[in-house]
Amino acid sequence: MEESNLNALRVSRRLLLVSTALAGLAAAQPWWIQAAAASDDRFMALSRLLIPHQLDPEVGRRIAAALHADSAPFSNQVDALLTLARDKKAAIVEDFFPFASDEAKQAALQIISAWYLGVVDNAPDAKNIAYELALMFKPTSDVMTIPTYSISRPNGWSADAPPLSIMPVF
Repeated sequence: MEESNLNALRVSRRLLLVSTALAGLAAAQPWWIQAAAASDDRFMALSRLLIPHQLDPEVGRRIAAALHADSAPFSNQVDALLTLARDKKAAIVEDFFPFASDEAKQAALQIISAWYLGVVDNAPDAKNIAYELALMFKPTSDVMTIPTYSISRPNGWSADAPPLSIMPVF
């Protein structure tokens, strides 16, 4: 009996060792994944300073990727704006925007535009990054029928269409 308990203990140690090693491998991310996560965090921090709304992190990740692909020095402008905001102890965009360089201002306006429009550029073949989560959709979502076959909202196939107005009774 003692020998079977000893074998069970050895298996437990092996399982513990293997699971610890696997957990360590899973926690260790390649440098490019860590750099991308840090870049996304910086972009979202800047976006929250520029735009006083609830921002979706997934949309932010997609906007950041599109802006970085579109412009190589874009990351430098994000860093410059964040440094300026930190130096000015900014809580809102008006606290640091007037002191930014022209290139940094252009980058800030590009970020704001992307969040509101859901696209990075105004080209006819621009890639749509956000539609329902674009910030320009929210103010008009209750009164404007968007271009879709579902009148209630994007992807609202099972919802009843809202009434247009209350009809008078004669």
